[in-house]
Amino acid sequence: MKPEGAVPRSGGVQSLERGFAILDKMADAGGVISLSQLASDAGLPLPTIHRLVRTLVDLGYVRQEASRQYSLGPRLIRLGETTSRMLGRWARPYMEQLAQELGESVNLAMLDGDQVVYVGQVMASQNSMRMFTEVGRRVYPHSTGVGKAIMAELDPADVRALLSRTGMPARTTHTIVDFDELAEELERTRRRGYALDEGEQEIGVRCIAVAVPGSPQPLAVSVSGPLTRMTDEFVALASEPLRRAARAIGAEMRGARP
Repeated sequence: MKPEGAVPRSGGVQSLERGFAILDKMADAGGVISLSQLASDAGLPLPTIHRLVRTLVDLGYVRQEASRQYSLGPRLIRLGETTSRMLGRWARPYMEQLAQELGESVNLAMLDGDQVVYVGQVMASQNSMRMFTEVGRRVYPHSTGVGKAIMAELDPADVRALLSRTGMPARTTHTIVDFDELAEELERTRRRGYALDEGEQEIGVRCIAVAVPGSPQPLAVSVSGPLTRMTDEFVALASEPLRRAARAIGAEMRGARP
């Protein structure tokens, strides 16, 4: 955030920029922060922060807690839910290109709380046998390629905490249900640059997934299909186009053009 008196970017409104920057600082702090800490993090005088925060409180985007700290407000929930539904639309052109190039179904998934939710899908048209993962479906991350791709980007302590809350139930006989074994798989994911679901969510289905870099929300894009088509040769062929699509989607999420 700019210091007090700084000139806003060309065409920008300084108070608006500062208001959104305050929301970002609060999100970085976990959603709850004291006014003094917010002023310190933002590099702005306390009276300026107080005036901006009071405006956000009046609008419902921030609320004051009994502890006199401030938290992100309930009005942001509606914006977040609507934005989540838009993710699939923003990513769709890159997903369509990937599905056409590889001839298999493409999915986009987001980490929402302790679960992975599918927010976008493009079906491949040239194959008679296709994978159907319903948009809006929620799954545990440990048994999916998209979940593994996302967890490989998280701090290991956060992954352990997440899995301690959800447990690691077996979806199939191939599901990894031991934390140490999964930790080794996540390390392999980091080294090779993509995650694999080896029939761990659905018997007979293989999936390759890549985390979307630079996304404000943990996202992953995947290609899935039956084992008969998702061979090792296909995975090797698909990995770079998948990473390319993930980078393009990440740029779209940041408002930049890939």
